[in-house]
Amino acid sequence: MEQRIELAVSTVIFALRPHPVSGRDTLWLPLVRRIREPFLGRWALPGGPLEPAEDLAASARTTLRRTTGLEPSHLEQLYSFGGIDRSPDRVVSIVYWALVRPDEDARAIDGENVEWFVADEVPDLAFDHNDIVEYALRRLRAKITYSDIAHAFTGEEFTIAQLREVHEAVRQVRLDPANFRRQTLANPRIVPTGRHLTGTSHRPPALYRLETP
Repeated sequence: MEQRIELAVSTVIFALRPHPVSGRDTLWLPLVRRIREPFLGRWALPGGPLEPAEDLAASARTTLRRTTGLEPSHLEQLYSFGGIDRSPDRVVSIVYWALVRPDEDARAIDGENVEWFVADEVPDLAFDHNDIVEYALRRLRAKITYSDIAHAFTGEEFTIAQLREVHEAVRQVRLDPANFRRQTLANPRIVPTGRHLTGTSHRPPALYRLETP
């Protein structure tokens, strides 16, 4: 009998939160504990079968709302995973990633059987989800070096220091503030707003925004 191929949508949801040991911001993601076989009791990425009435992005947004209550502004298709042995049944997963700003993360709620983990310290996951998380981390850490994707983790207005902290958290490096400032301001799309960050005890830093192309 011909094997039926199923289509699923999974979502990698990244937010920046303090590491429980170092206290420095790092990438976190929510996982869902499976309540049925296969992999009963194992943690897995949020997702599920693609419903006939939903397109791919809508399915990912449904997963986001169900898992975290969030509707992040940055949702992007990441990759497709269709290894023959990735599941007892033949399942192809379309994976999206969502990048969550601090103001969005503050509204997050944990759905049933949901827990957040440091992205680089996830346990042994169901299916091939460890491979998916590792791929998403590699892609994000590469893409942040040549694109404006870091702004998915900031508000619409940001200081240069806040943007540098995003890069440091994602890339797990320390960056020289002066060099980072010079390189950032060389981007013609980074423009001053004319406003300054309030509530600081020292000279208030200038606020910038990313100009849309």
